[in-house]
Amino acid sequence: MLLPIVLALAMRPTTQTPNPELPTHEFQLRGDDFLLDGKPFEIISGEMHPARIPVEYWRHRIQMAKAMGCNTIAAYIFWNYQEPSEGKYDFRSTNHDVAKFIRIAQEEGMWILLRPGPYVCAEWDFGGIPPYLLRYPDLKVRCMDPRYMKAAENYMKALAAQVRPLLVTHGGPILMVQIENEYGSYGNDRDYVKRLKQIWEQNGIDVPFYTADGATTYMLEAGSLPGCAVGLDPGTSLDAFELAKKMNPGVPVFGSETYPGWLTHWGEQWAQVGTDGISNEVKFLLDNHKSFNLYVVHGGTNFGFTAGANSGGKGYEPDVTSYDYNAPITEQGRATPKFMALRDLIAKETGVAPPPVPAPIPAIDIPEFKLEPAGSIWDHLPTPIHQVQPKPFEEMGQYQGFADYRTRLIGHKSGRLTVTELHDFATVFLDGKFVGTLDRREGRMSIDLPSDGAREPVLDIFVEAMGRINFAAQMIDRKGITDRVTLNGMTLMNWDVYQFPMTAAPTPGTGHLATEAPTIFAGSFDLDKPADTFLDCSNLKKGVVWVNGHNLGRYWEIGPQKRLYCPAPWLKAGRNEVVVFELLATEPATMRGYKTLE
Repeated sequence: MLLPIVLALAMRPTTQTPNPELPTHEFQLRGDDFLLDGKPFEIISGEMHPARIPVEYWRHRIQMAKAMGCNTIAAYIFWNYQEPSEGKYDFRSTNHDVAKFIRIAQEEGMWILLRPGPYVCAEWDFGGIPPYLLRYPDLKVRCMDPRYMKAAENYMKALAAQVRPLLVTHGGPILMVQIENEYGSYGNDRDYVKRLKQIWEQNGIDVPFYTADGATTYMLEAGSLPGCAVGLDPGTSLDAFELAKKMNPGVPVFGSETYPGWLTHWGEQWAQVGTDGISNEVKFLLDNHKSFNLYVVHGGTNFGFTAGANSGGKGYEPDVTSYDYNAPITEQGRATPKFMALRDLIAKETGVAPPPVPAPIPAIDIPEFKLEPAGSIWDHLPTPIHQVQPKPFEEMGQYQGFADYRTRLIGHKSGRLTVTELHDFATVFLDGKFVGTLDRREGRMSIDLPSDGAREPVLDIFVEAMGRINFAAQMIDRKGITDRVTLNGMTLMNWDVYQFPMTAAPTPGTGHLATEAPTIFAGSFDLDKPADTFLDCSNLKKGVVWVNGHNLGRYWEIGPQKRLYCPAPWLKAGRNEVVVFELLATEPATMRGYKTLE
């Protein structure tokens, strides 16, 4: 009775790992198969993103994916993370060091699917495209617009220099490189997609390429390329694979995004994807000898201002800070029941026993500590930029954070105030007194201004930029006041704009504490030994948290996220300093740390 099982396992392509004794390998596309060194190879990939994981935890997260049964890591590279300002690339500091991530994967016996963009989506701000390009009022992206293409080609050349020595053809672990991402969901500029492939080739990228698109005729026609493997996002049926094979014959088709979890927006419930569904899907792929990539096996965190947004049927939908994604490996790196189920399934289907699950990263609770008001931005306004009509952030050279738009009311002094195309959230003040909020997410762009009897009342509109849209047709998403402000239909002119990009934590002060937000809060806690924690923001309303100078990201009382992940490498034995920039609250509050996100 054992003979059929043994034969079946022998016929299954092996899940080989890199051999450090061999200087190079050969990875090919041949018919329906991927071939590694001439033998059929089945890719079992788990996706994670180096930008979303503290560099100190890269190896642990890769080891976790391997322990689940993966033989490959897929990794998006975010252009705007590697080029934080125009023409200045960062491939060395902290988790910007892409080459280091890839080398660690190779050391752990894992192959790499490289997903470098220039556009990636990924619930990441602007889909990875650098916002400095938005200074051009008529910019077009993901096409042959010469300004976009010049910047994209410069990035691709810079990245190619980093990853070229790590290609499988040079003894590295990179098997394939993706061309763009889900282009068939966006546009049909075939010259653009072909040009991207040509740029990579001209810069020495000599491994096979693949595209990734939805399993529909129009998406595959617009997004796939002859000679490139076809990825399906997702590939859930044999009909989908047959369609892709028909649309682009002669190359392998695989599941480039198989979803064990899903994303969450502010104001929603946490996304939950059951174990049975993903288990059935993975079993289908393994039973039919289809390579696949789990998007994502581990999500990580949208630290700082990196979270993106969608523009679906509900309008503007900004993503939460956590990218836990209900993935098999939690935001903090722990195995879930979904992880264990997939681990057992992959081992059973492949006959390959995975290595032991790594020990969990330690996590701690932190006792309650107090946050005290420690300054008001109204006492520390920077030098303003004068504008006849308000301009978006990008035209002022600002790409994140906040800005205060101020004008004096001449003519109308009260009535219906409307901000046309506010992006994204604002608090409104009249002569320093809080009036209310505006919220693009809810389509709330108007508010009633009361009369305060002043001859020329001062109007302040303090605007927060949230995530830029990262998918579909509404991607051109400038921040701030992007059109005009009217009061009872009268366009308001002559504005002073005070910029707060928050590239670093605001400095707590000892001066006058305003009765109106935004407010800077400060607090601290002591540790004997650092460990991971989640700082609870339940007693706050809306803002951003820094710990020891590290930006943990945004919180918002509407949830569902109430706790922000703080990794141990950002903490220290002894005193740890917390700074909070709070948009709505002014009273002292408390915080504490928990071991888990929920």
